[in-house]
Amino acid sequence: RTPILLALGIAAFNQFSGINAILYYLGDIFAAAGFDQVSSDLQSVAIGAANLLATLLALTLIDTLGRKPLLMIGGVGCAVALAATASIYSFGLDRALLLPCLVVFIGFFAVSQGAVIWVYLSEIFPTAVRARGQAIGSATHWGLNAVIAFAYPIVAAQTLALPFWLFAVVMAVQVVVVWRWFPETRGRSLEAVEGDLSAR
Repeated sequence: RTPILLALGIAAFNQFSGINAILYYLGDIFAAAGFDQVSSDLQSVAIGAANLLATLLALTLIDTLGRKPLLMIGGVGCAVALAATASIYSFGLDRALLLPCLVVFIGFFAVSQGAVIWVYLSEIFPTAVRARGQAIGSATHWGLNAVIAFAYPIVAAQTLALPFWLFAVVMAVQVVVVWRWFPETRGRSLEAVEGDLSAR
C-alpha cells in the first residue's frame, strides 16, 4: 500500500506544481503581463532552453545528491519562484521580473521533479508488481495533467495570480511530505527499499 501512496503522491505533486499548465499556456501568461506576441515567443524559447539545461544537470545530481534531497530542494525553489510570479500579478510588480521567475521555476522543476519522478516510480515497487505500480503512477500523472490543463484557464480567468499561489502552496506542502514520508532510494536495492516501506 505504501508504494502506491508514494506513487500517487509524487505524481500529484508533479502535476500540481503547475508545470504543464504553465507550459501549455505560456503565451497567454506573457500576454496577460502585457508582452506582445514576438516577445512572448522569444521568452518561451528562453524557458525551453532553461528546461533543457536543467534536465541535463539533473542527470548528474540525481545520483550525487539523491532523489529525496532533490525533491525537497526543487520544492523550495519552485514554491519561491511561483510565489514571486503570483506577486507580479497580485501587486502589479515590474513585468520584467516574469521571465526570470519562470526560468527559475522551470530550472528547479526540471532538476528535481521532472527528473526524479520516473526514476523514483521504478525504485519503490517490488519487481513482481513494478509494471502495475508504474502504470498507476503514470495514469495518475497524466490524468491530473488533463484536469489541470482544463481547470487552469477557468481559474486564471478570474484572477491570474490565484493559480500560481495555489501551485506555490502545493510545492511548500510537498517539501514537508517528502521530508517526512518519502524514503531515499539512491544506491539501495529493491529489497532494502521494500523492507523500509514495509516497516512504515
